Amino acid sequence: MDPQAKLIFTASLILGTTITISSNHWIMAWAGLEINTLAILPLISKSHHPRAIEAATKYFLVQATASTLILFSSMTNAWQTGQWDIAQLTSPTSCLILTTAIAMKLGLAPFHFWFPEVLQGTSLITGLLLSTAMKFPPITLLFMTSQSLNPALLTILAILSTALGGWMGLNQTQTRKILAFSSISHLGWMAIITIYSPKLALLNFYLYALVTSAVFLILNSINTSKLTTLMTSWTKTPALSAALMLTLLSLAGLPPLTGFLPKWLIIQELTKQEMAPAATIIALLSLLSLFFYLRLAYCATITLPPHTTNHMKQWHTNKPTNISIAILATLSATLLPISPMILTIV
Repeated sequence: MDPQAKLIFTASLILGTTITISSNHWIMAWAGLEINTLAILPLISKSHHPRAIEAATKYFLVQATASTLILFSSMTNAWQTGQWDIAQLTSPTSCLILTTAIAMKLGLAPFHFWFPEVLQGTSLITGLLLSTAMKFPPITLLFMTSQSLNPALLTILAILSTALGGWMGLNQTQTRKILAFSSISHLGWMAIITIYSPKLALLNFYLYALVTSAVFLILNSINTSKLTTLMTSWTKTPALSAALMLTLLSLAGLPPLTGFLPKWLIIQELTKQEMAPAATIIALLSLLSLFFYLRLAYCATITLPPHTTNHMKQWHTNKPTNISIAILATLSATLLPISPMILTIV
């Protein structure tokens, strides 16, 4: 892609995100979401492969439908209450439509079917944008309207997302699809705590974006998209393979790594809100995700593939490791000891 075009699309992504997260009016928030959608489409389809074109088409249809529902929800609320302010969402019908629209934009179950297919059809860097930056504006709208939304509906969507994200990721062999179902599962943790503690949900999103960025960048650096090629990565980059194992275990939420912090705090907050059954269910369902994280970590650190592989083993990398990968991988594994300082900042 032409560097000038890439600069324009990147600037449009930043502009759309800034408009959405800083607006109080529904029309401005909707305009920011539309700018985001239109800016990411060329980045998804830049390889001109039929799979990439299909992914861009699916992404456009889903996001356009969700944006239409957001606009319809805001118009219904304005018609009934006379308010266009995002924080003044009081109509029950508008709250239901908005919850559906945001769930569709984020990929929460049962509106999650588009996300793994779109992620599979894109490059790893574009997949990183879809998993982190593109989810920030809808999550911001979810935070701003959290006090108006139905807690029971969000809890059901969260438990469904955690269950399906773990269950459907068990039999995947493509790393991008595994990370897509991982994202769906993590969104369930954010959705269940949004109403009770928006700051904690935001902390969860920040830490998830940090850890998953490290995973995507490491996979992009070692140029692997399947488990079979991941098994041979140890011969190319032993240090990156070890870092990938730690970041995957952190993404799974194992102590004493960074990913344990949000899960620990969310379970604690749910218990304080007398939602111990929901906390128990979502903690048990996260064991499904733990299984495929452990499988990925095992494949990343194994010295020899368990069967004959057709891939050529490379004994050195063709490009130097980016320093940002080392910084992200280190933060993904070592932030738990300074968690009191993080909580005071948040």
